[in-house]
Amino acid sequence: MYVHVPFCVKKCFYCDFNSYTLDREAVVRYLEALRREAELTAAAESVRKASFDTLYIGGGTPTCLSGKDLKALVGGLREVFSFRPGAEVTCEANPGSSNEEKFESLLEAGVNRLSIGVQSLDDALLGRLGRTHTRDEAVRSFVAARRAGFVNVNVDLMFALPGQEFETWRRTLEEVVALAPDHLSCYSLIIEEGTPFGDAFARGKLSLPGEEAELEMFEWAIGFLEANGYEHYEISNFARPGRRSRHNQIYWRNEPYLGLGPGAHGYWDGVRYSNVRLPSDYARMLAGGALPRAEERRIPPGEVLEDAMILGLRLIEGISREEFSRRYGVRMEEAYGEEVGRLASLGLLAEDGDRVRLRRRGLFLANQVFAAFLRS
Repeated sequence: MYVHVPFCVKKCFYCDFNSYTLDREAVVRYLEALRREAELTAAAESVRKASFDTLYIGGGTPTCLSGKDLKALVGGLREVFSFRPGAEVTCEANPGSSNEEKFESLLEAGVNRLSIGVQSLDDALLGRLGRTHTRDEAVRSFVAARRAGFVNVNVDLMFALPGQEFETWRRTLEEVVALAPDHLSCYSLIIEEGTPFGDAFARGKLSLPGEEAELEMFEWAIGFLEANGYEHYEISNFARPGRRSRHNQIYWRNEPYLGLGPGAHGYWDGVRYSNVRLPSDYARMLAGGALPRAEERRIPPGEVLEDAMILGLRLIEGISREEFSRRYGVRMEEAYGEEVGRLASLGLLAEDGDRVRLRRRGLFLANQVFAAFLRS
């Protein structure tokens, strides 16, 4: 289950996520509407019978809510839905809106995993990104999470940033690894239309590292993190043994999940859906007794296969042919034998017995690999 908290203190220059300025009245309406959406969603028989293994609270910035609000959010969901014993409950946190007291509140609410949006430990780069925290605040936030009692903490980092040099990236990663997080997500910057970075890029006013520099940063990060005990298990994700993100693996394995909150996406009973984005529209529709859907679409069988290949190949271990056949009723060779063979001949895919996976070269050209499986 994914729950979207649509509030931020300030929007970063690269961000196209569905987020709005923090306002107390809007928060109260949101929490009331979220409870209504949970109750309406749980009325469906397939949801009522389900027992959820993960809950991920993202945003926006969930930790810009008060500890009391976050407790109410998690507690309300636990009252409405069934969660398995030991379910992974993750909350995203930003250093500028987090402290030990808030982390303790999250633990008390049942959150057992944090994902801290650090992005960089270089103050100049943080300012360039529009982040509201400093390097020292990021470190203090991580230390506060440990003091509060969190034993499963992810750190989000970004590379190939405007004006970033390799040495800056190296120092950030070395300093973060010295803190010993349990999981790291390392993403290259993506320029999105409609953001300040998107506008600046379109005008030729955004200086980015070239592809070679980006590749050098990524390759070095893989080697450095593996040498320090992190398993590279997905294109952008690294984990200590036993600390893979259970929630994100549901996405990559093309398994069902609920999405709650303004702008949230879900995939349930073969239907992909998205909620309306504006919190005011979201609250209004729920007050009228309707689920806040912007779009619903049943995924045709061919597209299900495309999703299975594109999402599954993000995992370093790749896709099991046997599992593919069992889940989808068709052998991978029948559905995509030609594409797999061609990509393997180009050195982008490896065929290791039962599994098909990206080769190292394929990691760096993943979008081209994924495009080969698109037919619809």
